[in-house]
Amino acid sequence: MARPCSRAQRAPSRPPGAPILATAASPIRAAWRGTLSLFVVAAALAGAAGCASQAPISRAGHVPELRPGVLAGYLQADQRPDSLRLVPPPPASGSEAFAADEEAARANLARAGSPRWQVAVEDANLKFPQAAETFSCALGVPINERDTPQLYMLLRRSLVDAGLSTYRAKDHYRRQRPFLVNHLPTCTPDEAARLSRDGSYPSGHNAAGWAWALILTEVDPERADAILARGLAYGQSRLACNVHWQSDANQGRVMGAATVARLHADPTFRADLAAARTEVAAARAKGLKPARDCAAERAALGQ
Repeated sequence: MARPCSRAQRAPSRPPGAPILATAASPIRAAWRGTLSLFVVAAALAGAAGCASQAPISRAGHVPELRPGVLAGYLQADQRPDSLRLVPPPPASGSEAFAADEEAARANLARAGSPRWQVAVEDANLKFPQAAETFSCALGVPINERDTPQLYMLLRRSLVDAGLSTYRAKDHYRRQRPFLVNHLPTCTPDEAARLSRDGSYPSGHNAAGWAWALILTEVDPERADAILARGLAYGQSRLACNVHWQSDANQGRVMGAATVARLHADPTFRADLAAARTEVAAARAKGLKPARDCAAERAALGQ
C-alpha cells in the first residue's frame, strides 16, 4: 500500500534551483524597453515520489481534443485567471502610452525581410509538432513526441490554458491590431483576416510563450536565463510581425505568469512537470541535440 504524503511532502516551498522571480537580467532587459517590470513567484511543486495522492501523468490518447490537433488544457474555464480583472485597459489613443506603442511598432517594422523577421514568421506558428521546437535551442535538447513525449504533452496542454486566459479582456476591449491601424502587411498574410476579428489586447502568443518559458525554467533551472530570453524574444516576434502592440505583449506576459501560478495547483500538471524534468535530464545524458540550427537562431535573435 502506498504511504500517504506527509505535510512536508505535499507542500515543499519550491524545488532546488527553481526561479523565484523572473527579473530583467541583461539579455532580457532590452526587450522590456522600460515598460514592464514583471515579478513572478514560482509556485510550489507538490507530492514526493511514491505518495498515495500522486496524480497520474497525462497520456497520449487519453486527453480530449477541443478540436482536431488541439488538446484540452489542464484548467476548466472557471479556473483560468481572469484577464479582465488582472490587466488594465489598453492605452488610449493620443496617450503617452499609445505613443510608445506606435514608436515600438515603427522600430519593429524595419525588421521586415531580415533573419529576425523570419524567426518571427516561425514563432507565429502555434501548431504542433512545429511549435514544440521553439524552445529547443534554449533548452539544449529536442522537444518532440519521440524524444521528450511528456514535455511535448506539457507544452500542448499549457498552451491552451495560457492562450485562453487572455480572452475575457480580448473580447471586452476589442483592440485593433497594428496592421489595421498602420495599413502595413503582417508576416503571416494568410492569417490577417482571422486576426482582424480577434482582439489585440492582451497578446495570446505572449501569454503562451511566457508560460512556456516559466515552465521550462522549472524543467531545467540551469538554463533559466537562455529560456527566459527566448520567451521574451518569442513575444517580441509579434511586434516584428506587425500584429501586436508592445503593451499587448507586456500584458500577455502577465497572463502567462498568472496561468502558470494557477497551474501549480493542478496535480496532473505537477505530475507532468516532474515527468518532463526527468525526461529532459535523460535526453541530455544521451547527448540528444535540437534539430534546429541554433547558431543561426542566436544570430537572428541578436539583431
